[in-house]
Amino acid sequence: MKNFLIAAGLLAAATATAYAEDVTGKLVLYTSQPNADAQATVDAFKVRHPGVDVEWVRDGTTKMMAKLRAEFEAGAPKPDVLLIADMVTMEGLKEEGRLMAHEGADTAAYDPAIMDDDKTYFSTKLITTGIVYNTNAPMVPTSYKDLLKEEARDKLAMPSPLTSGAATIHMTALTSNPDLGWALYEGLADQGANPKGGNGGAYKAIAGGEKLYGFVVDFLPIREKLKGAPVEFVFPEEGVSAVTEPVAILSTAQNPNAARAFVDFLLSKDGQKLASSQGYLPAHPAVAAPEGFPARKDIKLMDFDPAQALQQDQANKIKFTEIFGG
Repeated sequence: MKNFLIAAGLLAAATATAYAEDVTGKLVLYTSQPNADAQATVDAFKVRHPGVDVEWVRDGTTKMMAKLRAEFEAGAPKPDVLLIADMVTMEGLKEEGRLMAHEGADTAAYDPAIMDDDKTYFSTKLITTGIVYNTNAPMVPTSYKDLLKEEARDKLAMPSPLTSGAATIHMTALTSNPDLGWALYEGLADQGANPKGGNGGAYKAIAGGEKLYGFVVDFLPIREKLKGAPVEFVFPEEGVSAVTEPVAILSTAQNPNAARAFVDFLLSKDGQKLASSQGYLPAHPAVAAPEGFPARKDIKLMDFDPAQALQQDQANKIKFTEIFGG
């Protein structure tokens, strides 16, 4: 038994060494990260794995997926790794058999609700959506239902789920909540809300005082408040939705060893500390949040099932259009 254990240990060490030595060559990354964040992520990964030459392409998730779909049609997908906005997109790729499982990925410290049970994609951060308000507003909202009060009439700005992936997930989470449902969105329409564009436009309207309340992703108001902007971000009592910027390896990856190493880096504490340094809430509960954020343990995430959201996506968007118009 002793000899068996020694042999097993030597085999594990040899396997680890071989794995490390094989982390070389070209790695192609498709990502929706902002350019500066993508470059910083690649640079940090290369410090750990200098033998890997990373070629990265950046665009919004919708455009990135259109590019990838065209490559699928041509039978020549280029990326080894995807790092994009949301789990719903990843769930669709998983259903199509486009993703490669990474059984060895260490997810023990993470909330299982934000990880794929089959280890085909892995959440790397939490970009939550809650309520933002201008500090000159007459009301301080603590619940989504507060946006239905008279003080918020004709003073609402929010991104459209027809444009924004984060807004789509927020809509799905809110309408799946039995205490809110579609009645909340119908009430927002009665309040004069006209969802359009992305989070940036909604944030600017509220920070500039054109509107006073709305939905937006957390980092925009939290970062800008630190610079003096007249805004506050609220984590409502019902909880927040979140896009999790998942990472996944394509089943057609040309360099799966380097791809697995890239996933491992993002899930490591160093990778999570990098996300925090970039101003995002890390998914790892033991890594400190950036300045301005509450601790991860103090943030309540709303229930969200990406597989169910994928099935309901078109019906939800049709319902949204019926309420607000195209």
